[in-house]
Amino acid sequence: MNSHSDTQAAALEQLVPCDLDAGSIFSGQATGTKIKGFEAPSPFTPAVNRNYLFHEQARDLIVWFLYDKDPLYVFGPLGSGKTSLIKELAARLNYPVFEVTGHSRLEFPELIGHLAVRDGGMFFQYGPLALALKYGGLFLLNEIDLLDPSTAAGLNSILDGSPLCVPENGGEIIAPNPMFRFAATANTNGTEDTTGLYRGTLRQNCAFMDRFWLCEIGYPKPEFEQRLLEKTSPELPSDLRTRMVEFANEVRRLFVGSSTDSESRPDTVLDITFSTRTLLRWARLTVMFQPLSRQGISPILHSLERAVGFRAAAESRTFLQELAQRIFNTDYQPTELQS
Repeated sequence: MNSHSDTQAAALEQLVPCDLDAGSIFSGQATGTKIKGFEAPSPFTPAVNRNYLFHEQARDLIVWFLYDKDPLYVFGPLGSGKTSLIKELAARLNYPVFEVTGHSRLEFPELIGHLAVRDGGMFFQYGPLALALKYGGLFLLNEIDLLDPSTAAGLNSILDGSPLCVPENGGEIIAPNPMFRFAATANTNGTEDTTGLYRGTLRQNCAFMDRFWLCEIGYPKPEFEQRLLEKTSPELPSDLRTRMVEFANEVRRLFVGSSTDSESRPDTVLDITFSTRTLLRWARLTVMFQPLSRQGISPILHSLERAVGFRAAAESRTFLQELAQRIFNTDYQPTELQS
């Protein structure tokens, strides 16, 4: 191995599994329910975000970490926090995370590893899946529905808990470490995209999908997103944060053609939606562009364009502006933010 690989391997070999109190980890109150984790983080462990808020849909993933070794498939709309939720749970448990983003040209050997040259000799460089299997950790495959189904099917034996054979490394057999976990994220449930938003996703093999525990993550409830905005953008007035969440949810309803707003155009179906990630970006930009209010420019509308509006088709962009002007009032421009 090279020095970098040696350092990584040494850190992973120092991992010590332990029992942690699930209540203390996720709510701050001990419950006596034990959950497996590690005594200390490794270089592969995500950093804990102390401002992170677990919403009600985190429950399924916590139960998965508690009791089940089946592979997990988490799906839901863009920006609903699928990957961040998995990584935040792993961070609290000191789990190493070996993360890969799927694409149509991804091949199985990229996950296992490859032969490399050093000082005129050959050595085997383990890939992310092999590292997770060998040392124990969470292998996280994002955008799994972008994989070619034949490539995805190559994972079947791993998903079933079988050892991994590495022919390129002298036929090495890697038995799954007891702490090994496999999680995947996607925008679809493995069937197909009916919205036209997630181009490139592919219908996955039924036998492949049958191996997963599926979990759907949607957008959080309004009160949760209001709390999230309060944490991340406390400078914004409370009523403004409430209206921002109201706007985001109306855009989501229009995206699927189910708006309940009597003032919305009945034939309007937007070509974009409004993720929690976009909502947080919009709030952050509104704070940054607050000085524009002194020039008669609405920081809310100005920031909306840069957070999401410029991605929309012309008709949708115009409607977003009209909707924002109505929800925030045409000349709603707070001149002072809370200190």
